[in-house]
Amino acid sequence: MTVNALVLTGFGINCDNETQRALARAGAETVRIHLNDLLAQLDQLDRAHILAIPGGFSFGDHIASGKVLANRLRHKLGAPLERFVSDGKLVIGICNGFQVMVKMGLLPYCDGALKQEATLTWNDTSRFENRWVHLQAPAGNRCVWLKDIEQIALPIRHGEGKFIPGDDAILQRLRENGQVALRYVRDDGAPANGVFPFNPNGAVDDIAGICDPSGRIFGLMPHPEGYQERTNHPAWTRASLPAEGAGLRVFHNAVEFARNEL
Repeated sequence: MTVNALVLTGFGINCDNETQRALARAGAETVRIHLNDLLAQLDQLDRAHILAIPGGFSFGDHIASGKVLANRLRHKLGAPLERFVSDGKLVIGICNGFQVMVKMGLLPYCDGALKQEATLTWNDTSRFENRWVHLQAPAGNRCVWLKDIEQIALPIRHGEGKFIPGDDAILQRLRENGQVALRYVRDDGAPANGVFPFNPNGAVDDIAGICDPSGRIFGLMPHPEGYQERTNHPAWTRASLPAEGAGLRVFHNAVEFARNEL
């Protein structure tokens, strides 16, 4: 079957082209669509199997990163998005997209309702961080986007990437449900334990990404679309790397899941 993917754009989103390319290279028929056009053509969402909310600086990060776009999506697209998710389809939010999903309540989505249970706020360094990080997918995590991925290196580019759950009970629920999808680790795979630069923002429990209880809704601060070629990696001139960047595996997994399950 043909897997159809939509990549949201407009109002300061600026990683839409790379995200579209990653999904297309993974085998999806992929369309970039402006938020206003999506609101006017909701049938496009109904026909899609995958929705991506890319990185960037939506609405100039006014109020807080992702907050304005989160409010707009929640109040203007909330019901269609909930229907999209209840139909078993897939959503990914990358960097600013992750901030949007958390602040509109689409993640962690523990009870299947749009309510904010966590946030992403200023890095502990109080500055924008642009670097590569090492990540580990915890054993038992439910994220279908991370099938057969145990460790991966990806770039991060953010000023507000510190993940904070609403309280200890929510954090424990994320752990027990397998919703902690990615953690920052040291270069050798040892826990970061909050130590900079291995954990680049001070995120609680070193959390770099989470998913919903189904594993189909996935948000992460690092940029998998930023590692599509071996030459994207900072060590490409001195390390033995496959031609295809490891970030594409995330998108291959999603397209394969959609093709087989939807």
